[in-house]
Amino acid sequence: MADLFSEEWMTRFQNEWNNEPELADALAKIEFSSTIGYGIDGEDQPRGVLVVEMGQVVKAGAYAGEELSWDLRASQANWEKWIAKGLGMMGLGMAYTSRKLKFQVGDYGAMIKDPRMAKPFIKSFSIMGRV
Repeated sequence: MADLFSEEWMTRFQNEWNNEPELADALAKIEFSSTIGYGIDGEDQPRGVLVVEMGQVVKAGAYAGEELSWDLRASQANWEKWIAKGLGMMGLGMAYTSRKLKFQVGDYGAMIKDPRMAKPFIKSFSIMGRV
């Protein structure tokens, strides 16, 4: 398996994302476009990045200084656990309130209150498990 959030891992994540209607199509319906960083808590910058336009990932790879709309951080162990088991709405809330999942950039509150964004966000964790 490729290293978590490496160039290879992010490219595989892009392919899974774009092939998942509950993620790509759902986000296209709300015209979601963002640059999302993924990384390890405590590191200076994210390791990987996705550029999403109208729900589709158009660029994926190693983080290279892009301006981020979202920057998600957790420990390596927590990422691995969520990738293996997925993360439901209740688990997401627990991860956020216990600071196991940190939003360095991005508005967790606004996202979680909008089911059109929250459901695809949750789905992205199960997609990670396919990588």
